[in-house]
Amino acid sequence: MNEVILRTTARLAVPTTVVYALYLLLRGHNEPGGGFIAGLVSAAALTLMRMAGMGLAHPSADRRRKRWDFASLAPLGLLVAALTGIGAMLAGRPFLTSAVVALDLPVLGHVEMASAVLFDVGVFLVVVGTAMTIVERIGTSR
Repeated sequence: MNEVILRTTARLAVPTTVVYALYLLLRGHNEPGGGFIAGLVSAAALTLMRMAGMGLAHPSADRRRKRWDFASLAPLGLLVAALTGIGAMLAGRPFLTSAVVALDLPVLGHVEMASAVLFDVGVFLVVVGTAMTIVERIGTSR
């Protein structure tokens, strides 16, 4: 494929895809979406960046700095998800019981934050880490 077309497509599609993934992540605990789907959408954007030779997703993006280690995201996400469940147990509730906190923020107004969002963030990190590790392994297995 022509590299100019691929890079132009990536420059247009990746920001839109990342915003959509964030939208899916934040609305997931009340409606369809959540960490798994947002993680897959983000991994698709990162894969497109890798194919176009852009950003952290490309192995030769900046050889002076250490490459981003996507494999470390999966255990980190698992830890975040587990701590969300353990936090409920420490509060005297069953494992993974969700709690809701209402906040009055200056720009956003009244916002309710559920602990299920933290669990979704953990799932998101596991999915992105696993998917990008698979993509990297397939990309380097010649």
